[in-house]
Amino acid sequence: MNEKIILTADNYNLIDGRNAYHSPIKRLTLGKPTKEENQNMQIAAQLWKENEQKELEIGMELPIHQIFDLMIFLSRTLLYFKEAYRFPLLYDPENPTIERIGVQGGVLPVKVCVDNKDIAKDIQTFSQSLSDLGELTGERLRTLTRILEELELY
Repeated sequence: MNEKIILTADNYNLIDGRNAYHSPIKRLTLGKPTKEENQNMQIAAQLWKENEQKELEIGMELPIHQIFDLMIFLSRTLLYFKEAYRFPLLYDPENPTIERIGVQGGVLPVKVCVDNKDIAKDIQTFSQSLSDLGELTGERLRTLTRILEELELY
């Protein structure tokens, strides 16, 4: 067990999207990193799973800046797909770049992966999957929006 856990969200398996009640992820925590590769970070998030002995162990750990980067990447993706229907292929093959987002003095380039030989089919499936997940993502986006708006007040 990580002695440096500061915040915990137990029973995550009960609300883990379509895996709810069957999820291997039992707990979310924030605290001091435990993984060697994250030791130079001050705070990390951990996803805890049960091992074969029914004990919780860290299944994944990400520094919090990577979580924000994933949130930025996902949010931009969701915005893109709200308007992607305007393109016959759901993207512009001549310009697959969606946006270059400035972060930390550099750029997070968000673009359609034209290296995927099946992109024409896969992007259609991906778009439909985003649509199908609407009831799961919508509630979470509304909650995240409310919390981010509260943060702006400080």
